[in-house]
Amino acid sequence: MAFTVLISFGTAPTPLWPLYEARDNFGATTVTVAYASIVVGAAAAFLGLGHLSDRLGRRRIIVPALLVGIVASVVLIAWRDLPGLIAGRILNGVGLGLMASTATTYLHDLHHEARPERTGSLLPGIVATAANLGGLASGPLVAGAAAEWLPAPLITTQAIFTLAMAVCLALVLSTPETVDLELPAAEPSRFDLRPGGRRTFGAAGALGAFAFAILGLISSLGASVLHGTLHTDSHLLVGLAAFLMFGSAAVAQLVLGRLPMSRVLTVGAVVFPVGLVLCAVALYHPALWLYLVAVSLSGAGSGLLFKGGVERAVSVAEPASRAGVLAVFFVVAYLGMGMPSVLFSIALRHFAVQTAMIGFAAVLSCGATVSVAVALRDRAPAPGTGTVQSARPF
Repeated sequence: MAFTVLISFGTAPTPLWPLYEARDNFGATTVTVAYASIVVGAAAAFLGLGHLSDRLGRRRIIVPALLVGIVASVVLIAWRDLPGLIAGRILNGVGLGLMASTATTYLHDLHHEARPERTGSLLPGIVATAANLGGLASGPLVAGAAAEWLPAPLITTQAIFTLAMAVCLALVLSTPETVDLELPAAEPSRFDLRPGGRRTFGAAGALGAFAFAILGLISSLGASVLHGTLHTDSHLLVGLAAFLMFGSAAVAQLVLGRLPMSRVLTVGAVVFPVGLVLCAVALYHPALWLYLVAVSLSGAGSGLLFKGGVERAVSVAEPASRAGVLAVFFVVAYLGMGMPSVLFSIALRHFAVQTAMIGFAAVLSCGATVSVAVALRDRAPAPGTGTVQSARPF
């Protein structure tokens, strides 16, 4: 629950960006910078603190993650201009980075303690998938509904998430710690790969970045596209588009997650470009239904690519540094979520949105295809070097 709520808090502004634009008088590039500022906080948390749960304990990282999220929401309520928005988003990123680098491993630990006989169970991975992508999907829908029907949506939305995170904090405080703090505290390696795993990890990081790029674009500029090109001013519809995108990613992972990883990546490498091409077509020949289909297919493809990236990253991580390796992987993925969106908004100053989308789709499709080819060609290190069968993070 805490994982879901904190993740959804990060994507909630998707349908609210036009309201922030009107309030603070800024344009598309500033929107993407404000959106991408969450990446700064997340990257700092992933790189500087993401490995600490292996040493200090899972709950001791998740509780501060929720506290930082609550502080971020209070900043967004109290500091009502652009610097406050950026500061709140950076804090949001810090909380998200702490949570995402720890929660998946914590879910595996808790399941192992409750059901030690069920080694290699898929349940923790399924729960983590539902929590992560379910949170990504529900945030824009909640905020879209608040913007459509509730007063002062920029404040009301933050208040809703503040209350939800406070409830989750109370629940997390009642959970057991799964890391034995009585054992000698050997300094864990933050980023330790098995021999020969660097190229595989590079391909995995690229998959995460390309998969997150379209999610970042729709989350930051989707409202502008719907308002300006598809001529709809419904905040709920903007939230629905993001919900379909992230929801499709979750459904695709859950439905196809039991297939061999080679098939998951192959399907992702086909569906992802198809969705991107349809996004460009929906802008050239404006049709709302086609745009919704396009973002759903893009989301499904990105979900499969992202799942493959996480699996490959975990497969080459030394067991003692799984959290640290995943932290680096998430940094790469979140950079993919932030930087391409900023570049896309800059391209809009010189090209029509349709032309920019074609270029964006071509680069992402080619990059994803090459990354899948490398990930499929490189085999995971042999089990003798240590196997992480139970780690299916997303």
